[in-house]
Amino acid sequence: MQKQKILIVGSGGGREHAIGWKLAQSPNAGEIFFASGNAGTAKMGTNLEIKADDITSLIEFAKKESINLTLATSDNVLASGVVDEFKKVGLKIWGPTKAASQIEWSKTFSKDFMRRHNLPTAKFETFNDYGQAKKYIANHSLPIVIKADGLAFGKGVVICQSQKEAEKTLEDIMVKKIFGDSGNEVVIEEFLIGPEISIHALSDGKSYKIFPSSQDHKRIGDGDKGLNTGGMGVIGPLPFVSKEMMERIEKEIVAPALKGMSDDGTPFEGILYPSLMLTADGPKIIEFNARFGDPECQVYMRLLDSDLLEIINACVDKKLEKVEIEWKNVFACNIALASGGYPGNYEKGRLISGIDKAGLEQEIVVFHAGTTIKDGKTVTNGGRVLGVSATGNTLEKTLGKAYKAIEKISFEGMQYRKDIGKKALSLKKQR
Repeated sequence: MQKQKILIVGSGGGREHAIGWKLAQSPNAGEIFFASGNAGTAKMGTNLEIKADDITSLIEFAKKESINLTLATSDNVLASGVVDEFKKVGLKIWGPTKAASQIEWSKTFSKDFMRRHNLPTAKFETFNDYGQAKKYIANHSLPIVIKADGLAFGKGVVICQSQKEAEKTLEDIMVKKIFGDSGNEVVIEEFLIGPEISIHALSDGKSYKIFPSSQDHKRIGDGDKGLNTGGMGVIGPLPFVSKEMMERIEKEIVAPALKGMSDDGTPFEGILYPSLMLTADGPKIIEFNARFGDPECQVYMRLLDSDLLEIINACVDKKLEKVEIEWKNVFACNIALASGGYPGNYEKGRLISGIDKAGLEQEIVVFHAGTTIKDGKTVTNGGRVLGVSATGNTLEKTLGKAYKAIEKISFEGMQYRKDIGKKALSLKKQR
C-alpha cells in the first residue's frame, strides 16, 4: 500500500502535535504537514505558512501535493466550514461539517438541541438582550454560570459567585465585547455540583466508539483557584468512574445525542466530546465539543494501542463498526507548562531548556503547544507552552513520573499546577 500524505489543520497546539506523533507511528503514514504547527511538529513533519482558516490556500496545497487525508482538529477550523469545502472538491477529510460542529461553536444552539432531544443538562435560559439578561441574573440564586454563545478559546465560561461578579461578567461579554461577536448572545444556567469529566466518542455518522474517561483541570491555580484556561492537565482513565457509569453515559447521553444529530439532518462524523458533571442526580452535560479536547487528546494518544491512521480512514469511509480499538492497560497524564501571566497577558520568545532531558525519562513524551524555533533554539510562543505526558501502572506513579520530568524543564515565568489528579485520587479513596 502506498504511504498516505497527511495534512493536519488546527490550532498548532499540543493536540495537533499528539495526533501527528501517533499518526507517524502507522506503517502507512507518509509525509505529515501541519497548518499550523509548532517546534515539536516541525521535527516530525513540515509546518506550512498557511493559516488554518485560509481554506482556499489549504485546498490548493492539498491538490498540488496530492494529500491523501486531511484532519480538521480545532474548533475555529471546524466553524469555518473547512470540512464542507474540502468535500465539495472531492478531497478526503476527517471532521464534522460546519452544521454538525455548531453543537460546539454555538452554545445557544447546543442547549436548544439538548432541550429538544431531552438530554440531561443544567437548567438554562438564553439572552441576546443585555437588559433582560441583567434582570434575569438579579433574580437567580448563586453561584450562576454565564457563557458566551460563540467560541472564546476556552475562556468564555464564567462561574460567578456574587451578584457583582455576575453583573461585571455580563457587561464584559455583552457590552464591552471582550470575546467579540461571540458575546452577542449568552447562556445563563444553574451551577452544577459534582466531579467534572470528559467523554469522547468517535463517530462515522452511523456507528460510534467510546473512549476511556478522562478529566481536565481547567483553572489556572492549584485547588481549582483562579481563572479558567484551555486546560492545565488531564488524567485518564478515571479510577472513580465505573463501567456501569460509562454504560449509563453511553445510554443517556452519547447514543441519543448522536441519534439526535442524525435525526436533525446533520449526522456527526468525527469526535463528539461532551463535558459532563457527575451530579447527585446522575451525569449531566455541561457542554458539547466537536473535536478532541486539548490536553485530553495527548492522554488518549498515549493510551491508544491501535493504529490511529487505520481508525481515521475507517471513520471517513464509514466503516468504523468494522474496527476494534484497543487501549493500553495503563494510566496516562498530561501536565501543561504555561507562560507567566497566562491566561491573561504573557510574553513570548522565552528560551526553553531541558525538553530533551525530560524526554529521556522512561514513559515520558513531551508534546509541544505554544513553541517555535528562533535562531535554531526552541522558545515560547503561546500561553500553554508544553505538555509533559506520562504513562504508568497506577495513577500515582504516572503523575510522579510526569512531575519528575517537569523538574528538568525551565523557561522564564514557567507556571504549572502541582495538584493534577489529586481530586481523582481522593474520590477513588472515598468510593
